[in-house]
Amino acid sequence: MPRSRKSGPRGTGVPARGDRRKETMTPRERWLAVLRRQKPDRVPLDYWATGEATQKLLKHLGCADTAAMYRRLHIDTVVGVGPKYVGPPVPPKADVFGCRFQDVDYGTGVYSECVHYPLAAFTSVDEIERNYRWPSPDWYDYSDIPRQVEGKEAYPVRGGGSEPFLIYKNLRGQEQAMVDLVADPGIVHYCLDKLFELAYQSTLRMFEKIPGKVTFSYVAEDMGGQEGLMFSPTHIREFLIPRMKRMIHLIHSAGACVFHHNDGACRPILPDMIAAGIDVLNPIQWRCKGMEREGLKRDFGDRLVFHGGVDNQQTLPFGSVADVRREVADNLRLLGRGGGYILGPCHNIQAVSPPENIVAMYDTAYELGWQ
Repeated sequence: MPRSRKSGPRGTGVPARGDRRKETMTPRERWLAVLRRQKPDRVPLDYWATGEATQKLLKHLGCADTAAMYRRLHIDTVVGVGPKYVGPPVPPKADVFGCRFQDVDYGTGVYSECVHYPLAAFTSVDEIERNYRWPSPDWYDYSDIPRQVEGKEAYPVRGGGSEPFLIYKNLRGQEQAMVDLVADPGIVHYCLDKLFELAYQSTLRMFEKIPGKVTFSYVAEDMGGQEGLMFSPTHIREFLIPRMKRMIHLIHSAGACVFHHNDGACRPILPDMIAAGIDVLNPIQWRCKGMEREGLKRDFGDRLVFHGGVDNQQTLPFGSVADVRREVADNLRLLGRGGGYILGPCHNIQAVSPPENIVAMYDTAYELGWQ
């Protein structure tokens, strides 16, 4: 049953202290309960936001740092682990693949956009092999990973995974990368093999450093737009899924779950992704075509854990506090029915979103999300 809505201090919407239920799980235990289809004490809460949005929220709450903010909002913090880069020097505003970036100001914040595509001029696999050096997993030092989880046993751990087509688009350019799927499939296959192998070997080495401690790995590709898939299902099945399945098998063999990020209207390919072995679907952009929450829960809720779901295209940036509270309640009812839901924004919260709305999202979820 919903808890009392009697407000706590300063009209924040937080239940008064004497009305709170007692937490009986750590964040790690809470995540694991949902991932294992068991009952948590309450719905886990996750936080995704741009740096600018986080700074506004810290100021609004009067928190000295993100740790204090997470405590205030009852965020079930995730610990991310990864290796240290020790390879050849990388120039400023560039990455290990040779892509170069430029900061683009969009008014309330800045995004780093790729402006140099190192493989754009090549017309064959032979040219790429003669003129380009692929990064190696040996360019990374994995020895510090055990230290990254020391003292953090109470939190879920994220490590490893892959998102190679995103890198491929930076290597070839957005438009050329999509054209390649039809015009130069050999280049696509060759490059994705290289990128997946790097991700696979890196993930394997992380697992070996902290065996049994990774909770989930991030296996992603943005396949959906607002109205439908950006790729044909044929191309997804040819270029992406077979390679994803190899990564998924590795993750499962390490005892971890597969967290699948797939933006937009990706419903047509979800049966294929489920068959490939994904465990969690993020970010649930339910205003996109075919992504209605009732249908997702009805058709896939017995096979998927849903993560995200609070709309940041309209509700968080432009809705009222009441709109946010209503949507959170709807998500708990629709996506959380019978379990299998981790609440958070449906992608990174942008700086345009009022801090009051962000606070309302987490306060309402904490108020109503007890199981």
